[in-house]
Parts: sequence; structure tokens; C-alpha cells
Amino acid sequence: MSAEFIIYGLIFIAVLGLVEGAYLVAFGKSISLNSKVNRRLEMLDKGTRREEVLAKLRKEMDQHMESKGIPLYSMLADRAQKAAIAFTPQQLIMIMVALSVVAFVALSLGTDASLPVRALLGVGFGVGGVFTWINHKSKKRLSMIEEQLPDAVELMVRSLRVGHPFSSAISIVSKEIKDPLATEFGIIADESAYGRDIGEALKHMAERLDMQDLRFLAVAVAIQQQSGGNLAEILEGLAKVIRARFRLFRKVKAITAEAQWSGKFLSGFPVGALILIQVTKPNYYDDVLDHPWFIPCCFIVAILLTANLFVMRMLTNIKV
Repeated sequence: MSAEFIIYGLIFIAVLGLVEGAYLVAFGKSISLNSKVNRRLEMLDKGTRREEVLAKLRKEMDQHMESKGIPLYSMLADRAQKAAIAFTPQQLIMIMVALSVVAFVALSLGTDASLPVRALLGVGFGVGGVFTWINHKSKKRLSMIEEQLPDAVELMVRSLRVGHPFSSAISIVSKEIKDPLATEFGIIADESAYGRDIGEALKHMAERLDMQDLRFLAVAVAIQQQSGGNLAEILEGLAKVIRARFRLFRKVKAITAEAQWSGKFLSGFPVGALILIQVTKPNYYDDVLDHPWFIPCCFIVAILLTANLFVMRMLTNIKV
């Protein structure tokens, strides 16, 4: 492996580190999912009023989908919303631009690549680094919520059985479990205290996170509110269903792991090979550039590669 490829890898890792570092500096350690005290309680402990905390957290969680119309931002908006990224869309765009410039300068100092290649890689590192970081945050956050949800539902069941109303059960969950689910339920508890229907708040959270188990919870609560019944028994059965689905999902994920990685490799290898050729030997295609079939073949290859991405995604994306 040449020194240039090591430099490319180090630059990309540095871009990810800069994004994470800027995020922690701007919002503090409480924004981290590894924080022992959930972010909402930490903000309240610092003396911030309850309504101000609610307004700030709701703005952070909804701002990305509201800005989905910004050009080139739509590919990040859904993942940024699920990750509850506190950066505003405008700040994320500025970070991508700044990181692209930093990557371009680093490539200019550390490699001998041509100007177009450095510019393209600089933009790729800046945009790709932020996208990779947000995608990682989103997957990690949703995975933690999926793991926490059965425990949260069982805690609500125990609270209901000792006589607490459902709104108090939601509030207890927001205080007893860790982030990210604690802050999500804390927002629901605060919205309920200010008059919003709990079923509606749960439905909004389920749609924002696009999580089927949360939809089950929202539907169960809505049906109980309209038709009555023993909510504790309903939620106890729901907790068992969620745990069973979670086990099945993990089992399917383990069985299909080889196929998924094969799909990623087959999709990424042609693009990686093209980049490798352009970086190591920029004049590789000079002898055929003037051939009349060169440009049409490039379009055909691009179409086939795009189709390959969708086909491999469909083959390896197994939903439970």
C-alpha cells in the first residue's frame, strides 16, 4: 500500500474526529449517548426552566425535516432527525464546506494528486465524512432505543400496577433509564404536562424515529384511551412482543450478515477501483479517450452501477 492511500485514510479519519470534536465542544459531554445522566435532566439540573428545555429539545429533534427542502440537504435530513443532531441544518452545511476545504488543503500538502482529483476528494471527504458521522449516530441511537424500549415498557407496567397514572409512568421512565430513550420520554412527559395528548405525542415520536415498535406502543395507548381496558396488561403483552421481535431481528441480522457485506463489497468495489486507478495512474484511459464508444460506455457503466446499488440493497435489506 502506497503512502498516499495511508494519507487519504488518515485525512478521512481526521475529518470524522473534527466533526465529533466540534459537536462535543459546542454542546458538551451531555450530548453523548454514553452520558450517565440523560441530557434533559442535566439541563434541568443547571437551572434551565422546564418549558425552555422542552422548546430546545423539540426544536433540535424536528428542525432537520423542516429544512428538507434545502438543496442537497435532503439526503441528510432523515438520518439527522433520527440521530437528533443538535447542529442546525445551516451549521451542518457550513461544517461540510469547512471540512471540504480542510481536506483539500491536507491533500494538497500530503499528496501529488492533480487539482481536479484533490478538489473532488476534498468535497467527497467533507460531505462523506459528515454523512458517515450522522449515519453512525443515527444507527447507534436507534439501536439503543430498540434495546431500551422493552425495559421502558415493563417499567411503565410496574408503575401502573402500583397505582400511578400513565402520565406519571412516562415521567418515571424518563428519570430511571438512560438516554436516548429517557430524553424522548421526558419530552412526552413535559408535553403532557402542558396539555398535549400522550397518545398523539407517542405517535409523533414513532413517526419521527420511524420505528415499528414505537408505533405499536402509540396504537396500544390510543386504543386504550378510546375503548378502555387494562393498560398494564396490554403493555405487558406488548413488551413480550417487542422482545420477541428484537430477538428475531438479531437472529436474521446474524444469518444475513455475509450477504449484506457481500452486497456492500460488490457495490463499492467498482467505485473504489475507479478511484484507485485515477489516483495511482491518472493517464490510464488516455489511449481510449478519443474513441467514439468511450463516452457512451461510461454512461452505460454508470447506469449499471446505479442499478447494481439498488438491486443489491433490495436483496440484502430483509425487514422483520
